[in-house]
Amino acid sequence: MTDTPENNDITLSFSAREWLRTAKTLTEALPYLQRYDKKQIVIKYGGHAMGDAKRSAEFAQDVVLLKQCGIDPVVVHGGGPQIAEMLKRLDIPSQFINGLRVTDEATMKIVQMVLAGSINKDIVSAIGAQGGYAVGLCGKDAQLITVKPLKVYVNDPETKQEKLIDLGFVGEPETVNTTLLDTFNGSDIVPIIAPVGADAQGQPYNINADTAAGAIAGGLKAKRLLLLTDVAGVKDAEGQLIEKLTVSEAQALIASGVASGGMIPKLETCIKAVQEGVSGVVILDGRVPHAVLLELFTNHGAGTLVVPDCS
Repeated sequence: MTDTPENNDITLSFSAREWLRTAKTLTEALPYLQRYDKKQIVIKYGGHAMGDAKRSAEFAQDVVLLKQCGIDPVVVHGGGPQIAEMLKRLDIPSQFINGLRVTDEATMKIVQMVLAGSINKDIVSAIGAQGGYAVGLCGKDAQLITVKPLKVYVNDPETKQEKLIDLGFVGEPETVNTTLLDTFNGSDIVPIIAPVGADAQGQPYNINADTAAGAIAGGLKAKRLLLLTDVAGVKDAEGQLIEKLTVSEAQALIASGVASGGMIPKLETCIKAVQEGVSGVVILDGRVPHAVLLELFTNHGAGTLVVPDCS
């Protein structure tokens, strides 16, 4: 059909409405851009979103946009499914206790290879593909995370008493040295950190990614820690999403049993990070498109925010 002046007017009017909608979105984001300007945001990236090519590209776009807006993102990633796949391929059995992988010497070599190798560099490349600059690190670099063996106790069904379980080379952060990360502040470079640390003798240890992200956020006194997961956030006893929790309220959810399973260690990470100086921690669903931007730049948010009691 030949264009008429009327048709052109309709097209222009529709385009103008789209442009105005875009402009309105940008102006609505202004207060949030100002809130996080020159602030550090630690993002724990993991779950199924990390294995989906489309979601991975969207996450990389979000990170690049944060950097372009004057925010300093620090990404800490997991990789449990990828580790499991490689161990299976190499016929190395996996054993879990309380949700933690028992890590012997052979397993530790695979963990380090997968986390600090292929996964880490894939994320670096994804950010590069979106026009950003990233560098891959792990907790061993520049003594970023010094660890000690993680102590886990389980109830012995025979003695009815708690006993210490040896998880092998599974560690928990003992100290965090942010000197290396401080050099990236205000630069164009986004640090991408694999959760592999080392003890004082240089022995590598596997660290839970949530725990590593919480320790790094605490060391940096970050403005926000975002824990991207495969759930919408923390839910109450009726199964409804809780948008905001104080530390005391989060502790009460754990004590009452409302928070259970894998949500308990996530809430414990939130509590500890806030107690160490992080302004707020958010548990959110990383499978939601552009979840990071929704959480930081909109009033609605995208998950459960944990804040100090005085907030």
